[in-house]
Amino acid sequence: MLNELLSKLVQRGASDIHLHAGLRPLIRINGQLEPVSDNKLKPEFTLALVDLVCDNVSKATLDAKNQVDLAYSVPGLARFRVNIFKQRGSYSAVLRVISSDADILKVVNLSQETLDYFKEKEKGLVLVTGPTGSGKSTTLARIIDEINKSYAKMIVTIEDPIEFLHTSKKSAIVQREIGSDAPSFSESLVAAMRQDPDVIMIGEIRDHATAAAALSAAQTGHLVFSTLHTIDTVRTVNRMIELFPPHERGTARLLFAESLVGIVSQRLLPKVRNEGRIAALEILKGTLRIKDLIKDESRTNELYDAIRDSRLDGMQTFDDNISELYALGIIDYVTGMNAATSQQSFRMAATQIDLERGVETPVGDFNVFN
Repeated sequence: MLNELLSKLVQRGASDIHLHAGLRPLIRINGQLEPVSDNKLKPEFTLALVDLVCDNVSKATLDAKNQVDLAYSVPGLARFRVNIFKQRGSYSAVLRVISSDADILKVVNLSQETLDYFKEKEKGLVLVTGPTGSGKSTTLARIIDEINKSYAKMIVTIEDPIEFLHTSKKSAIVQREIGSDAPSFSESLVAAMRQDPDVIMIGEIRDHATAAAALSAAQTGHLVFSTLHTIDTVRTVNRMIELFPPHERGTARLLFAESLVGIVSQRLLPKVRNEGRIAALEILKGTLRIKDLIKDESRTNELYDAIRDSRLDGMQTFDDNISELYALGIIDYVTGMNAATSQQSFRMAATQIDLERGVETPVGDFNVFN
C-alpha cells in the first residue's frame, strides 16, 4: 500500500512527501505544498509505516529519541530520505525523493568549464552550499560522476543517507551511510584517510570535528567535497571558520585559504509558467587573490568585489547569474527581484535587458530574498 502511494506521488513530480497522523497527505511540487487527498491519515497508517521502513536499529533509535533518519528504497522507482518523528502521541514521516537516474545529473546548472575545473584538481576542498532542498546533493553527485567517468581514482563517499547510487566507471567508488555503515561524519572521515582514497565526499560539515578532519584531508593530498547550509560564498567562508573554537580560528583561516579549491552556492528559483525550478549559482574559485583575502579577516567583505572582477576566471555572483537567467527568459522579473542580493543592481541589469528586447520593465514593490 505504501509503495503504491509513493509511486503515484513520485509520478506527480513530488520532491517531498508529508505523512502526518490526523492530516491529509501533502506533497511539495516546485517548492509549493499541496494536498493529495481529502482523507486524513489515521494513526494506524503511520504506525504501520514505521513497521515497514524501520529495521530494529532504527526502531530502537526512534524509541530512544522520538525521531530517526533513515533511507528507504522502492525498486524501480526511487530512494527516499526519511525522517520519522513523534507528534501528539502519533508518528509522522517526511520523505525526500532521491532519484538515482543518471538523467537527473544533467539538470545541474554548472558549466562544463566549471565542472572541469573541479574534477581536474588533485587535492583541496570544494564546498557546495545553500538552504535545505536547493539541490546541493545533486550538484555534488554530478561532480563526482564527472570524476568517475574521467579518471581512475578511488572515491569514498560518506552520506546521511546515501542519496545518489554511483556505479564505478573508470574510478572505484565506495559509499558509506551514517548509521548503517558508519558512526558519524567525523569518525568516518578519519577512517577514510586510511582507505587509500583520492577523492572523499562528505555529505555535510556540521561540526568542528568534521570541519577539522575535512581540512586535514585536504591538506594531506586528498580532494574533498562537502556541503554547508549557508546562503552565499562569503557567508560560507565565515561559517567554516566559526565552526572552530576562537583560539583555533587563526590557524583554521590559513589552512582553509590554502586548501580552498572553490565554493558553489545555489538557490532554487521557479521558472516561468510553472515549468519547474532552476538553480541560481554563485561561484568562487580559490585563486591567489581569493586566498589572500580569506587569510586577512578584515578583508573578507572584499570577496564580493573579487568575484565580480573575476568573470574571466569563471566566477560569478548570484546577481550576475540571476540577470543571465532573466535575459534567457528562464525566470521572470518578480522572481529575479525577490532573489537578487542587490535589487538595485538587478533592476538596472533588467532594464538594460528589456531595453534591448524593446519591452517595458515591470515596476512594483518586491520582497527581499532571505
